[in-house]
Amino acid sequence: MGRTLTVARKELLHILRDRRALMVMFLIPVVQLFLLGYAATTDIRHLRTAVLDADRTVQSRDLIAAYRASNYFDIIAFVGSEEELADLMDRGTVRAGLIIPAGFGADVAAGRQAVVAVVIDGSDPNVANTVYAASQQVGLAHSLRLLERRIGASAATVTPLEVRPRVWYNPQMRSANFMIPGLVAMILFLLTSMFTALSIVRERERGTIEQLMVTPIRPIEMVVGKIAPYVGVAFFDILEVLAIAVFWFRVPIHGSLLLLLALLALSMVTSLGIGIFVSSVASTQQEAMLLVWLTLLPSIFLSGFFFPIEAMPKALQAVSTVVPLRYMLVIIRGIILKGVGLSVLTEQVAALAVFGVTIMVVAAARFRKRLG
Repeated sequence: MGRTLTVARKELLHILRDRRALMVMFLIPVVQLFLLGYAATTDIRHLRTAVLDADRTVQSRDLIAAYRASNYFDIIAFVGSEEELADLMDRGTVRAGLIIPAGFGADVAAGRQAVVAVVIDGSDPNVANTVYAASQQVGLAHSLRLLERRIGASAATVTPLEVRPRVWYNPQMRSANFMIPGLVAMILFLLTSMFTALSIVRERERGTIEQLMVTPIRPIEMVVGKIAPYVGVAFFDILEVLAIAVFWFRVPIHGSLLLLLALLALSMVTSLGIGIFVSSVASTQQEAMLLVWLTLLPSIFLSGFFFPIEAMPKALQAVSTVVPLRYMLVIIRGIILKGVGLSVLTEQVAALAVFGVTIMVVAAARFRKRLG
């Protein structure tokens, strides 16, 4: 233990004396959180929209006001032809267009079915799907209001079926509540694996690892001593990110914070093992960084961080079962959003334990072989 603490003290002094490393460790997680917390959102509001009103009646203006009041559409231009509308969409000036044909007001006044068109820029399918649903929702709500005025009845008596959806865990359906817990897992995975790999490879690059090995210290003591400070840094970053998530982004933590930290410590075993394994393969710090990113990028796309696993092809769903970040995301989002306990997360905890032990054993064997 004394030799291990000596190595840990040496590594801690190195961290404190390296200002660039300190900035990366403590500032980059905050920058990532703010950038992705605001940028990685699926909430579509205030979409730039142009209107082609060929009717120019009270009824058409009423419909335009309904779309403007929905907050999904910002009416920024009125055009006189479909060619002008197409030009605005080609240039990217607008992302949607509302086309009201001539005779719309007469159809509404006569009680006939009136048809309008909403054209959507489908180059981004995520945006297009949201706008498509929003355009139908606004149109349906407006048609119900017109029907109420005509027959003098409320919407409850007009429609034979009323559906009252209720959203659990995230009632406002804020994408930040979903994305930010995932960022905690990603930042933890990246920091612990990358800095563990870099700290050991740096010793090899400078030729000081041989000096350490001729001392009475054993390989396991050296590894534990070198990664211990980074574990502390990782926990500090986790608390820092969680504090920003709660007090700045207003993401509530419904579950036990102590359970969350304990399971994050378990998940750290896997990322630390990956860092040790990378350090046993890489010869330079640049090579170590590339290898860590090589493991991180597939993990992000196959873990459910951005895209639901259920929507992936069956082959990729099978591959995702060996991605540790997948189970980390379920644990973090389950505790933060749903407030679940350990009894609900036994499958994910068991998977992380198996991954952690396996990766750590393989990494230790490879590292010992490399030193030999």
